[in-house]
Amino acid sequence: MDLHKSRHLDGKVIVITGAAAGFGALIATRVAARGAIPVALDVDAAGAGKVAAAIEADGGRALGIGLDVRDRLAFAAAAAQVISTFGRLDVLVNNAGVMPLAFLADHARAAEAWDRAIDINLKGVLHGVYAVYDHMSEHGGHIVNISSIYGNSGVAGAAVYGATKAAVATLSNALRVESQGKIKVTLVRPSGVLGTNLSGTIIDGAAAAPLAAHRIASWQEHITELREGRLPTAARDPEQTPYWTLAPNDVVDAVVHVIDQPLGVAITDLTVRATGEDYVY
Repeated sequence: MDLHKSRHLDGKVIVITGAAAGFGALIATRVAARGAIPVALDVDAAGAGKVAAAIEADGGRALGIGLDVRDRLAFAAAAAQVISTFGRLDVLVNNAGVMPLAFLADHARAAEAWDRAIDINLKGVLHGVYAVYDHMSEHGGHIVNISSIYGNSGVAGAAVYGATKAAVATLSNALRVESQGKIKVTLVRPSGVLGTNLSGTIIDGAAAAPLAAHRIASWQEHITELREGRLPTAARDPEQTPYWTLAPNDVVDAVVHVIDQPLGVAITDLTVRATGEDYVY
């Protein structure tokens, strides 16, 4: 492993939910490369184990634990296992989430998925806070909650998903105030990102369009260009302002940046967007 160690990450134990794939797996790999010890938590226990094994095969230290974040007691047990194994738990990244976009008229087919979204996106975050709060209040720590720009406003097609992400923002702000001087808190609001497994949880593909509001025509044209392999070079280049949609690494870089700070310095609210995106909210 090419350890580009950071004095703020080296040796820290960083617990990441939803870490068998997507953002979570990338965050685990990235912080390990900077000398941290990631703990991958995921309902896919085998996937979490593979992420940890790959990090260890590359010379790092890691642990994979199977966890359904909806299970409050299991989350507490996982946190206790981490503290017992490593003697510390410095950072929790509440990353696990689903995105069942659908219109309220779709309630008959969407209700169960929406209930699951509330249990994972909101209650799962709460369970993580419960699991680490006492330890971090005593020893210091950092909780990073992944929200979304969907939490910024009520958007057609995202009533329930947006509500869970708005709730995470409210929870994060309250947690920050209550735990000042003990636990630092960061809320991260990513914009649209291709290449994660979130899109697989969308119920109605048409429900993604309203986020673009008066730019829907432009959004639809870009989507068509992307599907047909015609997306302009500048729209695919993060070094140029027409960059149209974020890649997973763009968000992961931002998350690692907010973690890689002195314990007493908190980046509390961070929105990550592609400069050329069509999303309005």
